[in-house]
Amino acid sequence: MRVLVRTEAALQKQRGYLFPWSPVCLGIGIGLYFLLKSEPEWWAYLLLMTTAVAGFYRVLRHPDVWTPLIACISLVSFGFALAGARAHWVSGPVLDWRYYGPVEGRIIAIDRSASDAVRITLDHVRLNRVSPDEIPRKVRLSLHGSSPVLTPGDVVMTTGHLSPPQGPVEPGGFDFRRHAWFLGLGAVGYTRSPVLRAGPPDYADWGVWIYRLRLSASRHIQSVLPGETGGFAAAITTGDRSAVSQDTLRDLRTSNLAHLLAISGLHMGLLTAFVFGALRTGLSMIPSLALRAPVKKIAAIGALIAAAIYLALSGGNVATERAFVMVAVMLCAVLVDRRALSLRAVAVAAMIVLVLRPESLLGPGFQMSFAATTALIAVFGAFRDMEWSMGPNWLKPIFGVVISSAVAGLATAPFGAAHFNTIASYGLIANLLSVPLMGILVIPAAVLAACLAPLGLEWVGLELMGAGLRWILWVAHWVSDMEGAQRRVMSPPEWTLPLLAIGFLWLMLWRGRLRWMGVGSAILAFALWTQAERPGILIADTGGLIGVLTKEGRALSKPKGAGFIATVWLENDGDAADQTNAASRWADGSAKQRRITVGKMEVIHLLGKRAVAGVDQCKANQIIVTSVPASISGGCHLFDPQRLRETGSLSISTEGIKTAAQITGRRLWNTSSK
Repeated sequence: MRVLVRTEAALQKQRGYLFPWSPVCLGIGIGLYFLLKSEPEWWAYLLLMTTAVAGFYRVLRHPDVWTPLIACISLVSFGFALAGARAHWVSGPVLDWRYYGPVEGRIIAIDRSASDAVRITLDHVRLNRVSPDEIPRKVRLSLHGSSPVLTPGDVVMTTGHLSPPQGPVEPGGFDFRRHAWFLGLGAVGYTRSPVLRAGPPDYADWGVWIYRLRLSASRHIQSVLPGETGGFAAAITTGDRSAVSQDTLRDLRTSNLAHLLAISGLHMGLLTAFVFGALRTGLSMIPSLALRAPVKKIAAIGALIAAAIYLALSGGNVATERAFVMVAVMLCAVLVDRRALSLRAVAVAAMIVLVLRPESLLGPGFQMSFAATTALIAVFGAFRDMEWSMGPNWLKPIFGVVISSAVAGLATAPFGAAHFNTIASYGLIANLLSVPLMGILVIPAAVLAACLAPLGLEWVGLELMGAGLRWILWVAHWVSDMEGAQRRVMSPPEWTLPLLAIGFLWLMLWRGRLRWMGVGSAILAFALWTQAERPGILIADTGGLIGVLTKEGRALSKPKGAGFIATVWLENDGDAADQTNAASRWADGSAKQRRITVGKMEVIHLLGKRAVAGVDQCKANQIIVTSVPASISGGCHLFDPQRLRETGSLSISTEGIKTAAQITGRRLWNTSSK
């Protein structure tokens, strides 16, 4: 009874501050869905939706002190059901075998792969001798052969290799199959053959037409601003990053400036702020209008229209949609005379994004953008009522830039380190030298170029824009060349980020002395991170690559081949070595047969038919991994390609064998490949 009374009193103190917890509860429900090892039955969804509807009815019709708890339970239930509904809604055929043959389809996206190859995404796909019911809705091909200049809407054909989207490269790692499922990708692959146009372009969908318009604008920008400057300009205006080289991208990441490439909150915020400020200032200079019309609200409507045009022109990807929702909520707050920058506005934006795309909760974009925004509003909200007493007033905007860069950097650093295994040592310096120029010169110049385009004078704005971008690129190259510019970080345990997020949210959203409990949660998360241990042995799902943890770092079984898997393993270890150097750590044993002892178990890796033919018997304490089909008698654990296709990648330690299939379970996005 006493606990109930104290809980009731605590909830009473939070009245008026609980709405920002709504997306947190919704996100918990979404997260619980993705944690499951198997798909829920239909009755589970029915029960959850009944709970949610009953709870919402109770909250709306009979509010009392327990309303927050009931609302939280209802949102968790609704989030779980929403994520499941979204997963079923986007379902489509997934290729269940390796295909080689003719591939025909319509181009709906063009970008670049990690190997810097041009990559196209096709819909309206046709495959030779494959039933229409089994053909994926979308496939993605990396082009390693010759091809004409391609544009969205082109109907093309080639001869290519296709395979199902790859599962985690190690147990518990990032599951590309899940990511591809929500993108609608049912197969990925490559071609070394020429790509040919197979018919007239198909612009039946307005999205493809806009994409074509985007690429036309991108190519025009690059004709005015050649080289990496033009590629950078095209990326931040049209979302086309195909002209940004891997070297430039690496330097931007090392200097923590890669966020400037993605059309996200920074760009959308700067654009709408510039348009809002310019319209409000211009309209205020017309006395007859300023005295009779709500100039501020007109400026907000104009900025909202500009943001919508920017959303359409940039392709409307997930990051841009998220940014648009955030600025739209803030501009709508201006229209209804509410505070634009508040935790309530961020909560509304997060709710909209999660309802539209529940899967975005798991992505670094959602986590980092909302972490930065929430932290900035919380910190500057604390400074709002403080008087400036740190020097002359002209220092105030400089102080604001320094504080905002530091707060955003600190808020996003743990999430960036967890997802990308790197920390930019001099990221604050690079952002202080670059981000102000984006707002002062680059974004205004882009708006100027758009306004002058009908007159054929867009080159004026583009040249000004190029000057700012050349400076930013110089800063990126300069910072990335510094000693220790980038530090590698080991991947954290799976519960680290949830604990960290809950801790920081509790600290920023709760009112009263109990808010400091959030610090304890964050400390616990970092403590778990420092105690993280990497698997002693990792085995690829093809059986062709094995990695053993040594005192010098992970030793790889071969210097070439399976390069993506090798890179991810080393990054998750926090190891800066490349595959060639990692392979040189393995000095003993034949390249075709390697033996590793783990406790009482012996792992034998056999590479190729000859190596497999030399082993026909095995022992109970042995684990045999082969790259080709094998038939070996005995009581050992045999993992050949067929078995690995069922289990996925492996990790082996003194605790035993873990498989990717055990951790991911049987979900919608991976059952088709079993």
